[in-house]
Amino acid sequence: MSTETMVGFGSKQAWLAVRDGRPDAVAEALALRDLGEVSWRQGIDLAYFTDDRLAITPLLPGARDGRWLLVTGRWLLLNRSAVDVAGLADRLGTEVQFFASYRVGELHHWARAVAGVRVREFEYVGETGEVTHWRGDPDEVETAIGLPATLADDTDILVSEADVLRVAGVWSVDPTALDGRPAPGPLHATAVP
Repeated sequence: MSTETMVGFGSKQAWLAVRDGRPDAVAEALALRDLGEVSWRQGIDLAYFTDDRLAITPLLPGARDGRWLLVTGRWLLLNRSAVDVAGLADRLGTEVQFFASYRVGELHHWARAVAGVRVREFEYVGETGEVTHWRGDPDEVETAIGLPATLADDTDILVSEADVLRVAGVWSVDPTALDGRPAPGPLHATAVP
C-alpha cells in the first residue's frame, strides 16, 4: 500500500476536470504523449515549472457524486484559447471543465461543457477590469460569489483566485484541497504536441 500523499495545486495554474475520465482517453483527445507514472510531487513540479508538460491525476471523488480526473500544467494557462472544452466533452462523451487563475494579472477563467455543448464560460482580467468571456447563465455558486445574472456594460465585476477555486469545488474538485490527503495512485506525466 502506498503512503504517498497528494500535492495540491491551483494557484497561478490552469487545469481541466473530466468527469469519469480515463487517463489514456484524455491524453489521446489532447494529443498528449504519455511519459509514464510519476509521484505527485514530481508531476505537480512538472506542471508548474515547464511549459510543455502536463500532469494527469487518477480519478478523484468530487462534487455531485462524481469522480473527476484532473489535467494540470502551465501549457493550459498559456494556451487557454486553444482549449476547446466543448470539443473535448463531445469527443470524450462526458462533462469537461476548464479553470485558470493567474493572480499576477488577475486573470480568472472557468468553463463547463456537457455532451459537446458549452454550458458556461467566464473570464475576467482584473488588470484591465474587463470580462473577456461570458457565455451562458451563471449558476448559484457564481451568483453567490457576486456575479450578476446578466452582464451589462456598466456592471462592476470583481473576481479573485479564491472564487475560481470555489467554483471548481462546487462543480468538480478544488485542487488546493488535495494537499496532504492520501493519494489514490500516481500521476501520469505527459508531453504536449
